[in-house]
Amino acid sequence: MAGFILQELPEEMTNGKKVVYPKMQNYTMLNYNTVVKHIHEYSGSFSEGIIKGVLDTLVLELKSKLTEGHSIKIDGLGVFSLSLGFDMSSHSEQEISENRLQASINGTADPKTKYRKVCIKGINFKPDPELLKEMNASTDFQRMMSEVKTPKKNPHSRTERLSIAQALIDKNGQMTLTDYVLATGLERSAASRELKTFTNDPTSGITTKGSHSHKVWVKKIAI
Repeated sequence: MAGFILQELPEEMTNGKKVVYPKMQNYTMLNYNTVVKHIHEYSGSFSEGIIKGVLDTLVLELKSKLTEGHSIKIDGLGVFSLSLGFDMSSHSEQEISENRLQASINGTADPKTKYRKVCIKGINFKPDPELLKEMNASTDFQRMMSEVKTPKKNPHSRTERLSIAQALIDKNGQMTLTDYVLATGLERSAASRELKTFTNDPTSGITTKGSHSHKVWVKKIAI
């Protein structure tokens, strides 16, 4: 049975406003072999070996063609395309700031972009409208809880959490996402989003160095 719960967004994501949304009740994650077995049961005429071969080849096609700049449309399923971003792991924010300062002194172009390696951040998927239409027509969602699931209220205000981050960086020279989570009590996803707003705020005095698992937050160097 398809079920859902009503979930309230944390206040740090909504500026204090109450926002409720339906969230799918997930029971398990089907692994590769289970999916292959189910496809075999649906089709009947294709062996599990053939199904695995087709799925593995589809993955190879996605890896090959998406990186060549193509999007891939599968009728009845949807469109796949790449999402790109900058990878700063090979050059620190301090190196970039120093080179920007030197460029401004010399009157040359801002060299920041030459230190930015472009990398794949994710794969976008846009479902076929007919797929959504058919799934909605065949699915009746049932509410699994009578009450709205509310997140645990954080004991610190956003301003207080910024002060906590600044203090951690001043004490240790840098701060990891885990450090911020443990110090503030935020969920990792909410903490990551909030730290992004801090780094985008020129008055916070905080910036980042590295990326992915090596990403840390450091004191911004004034230039």
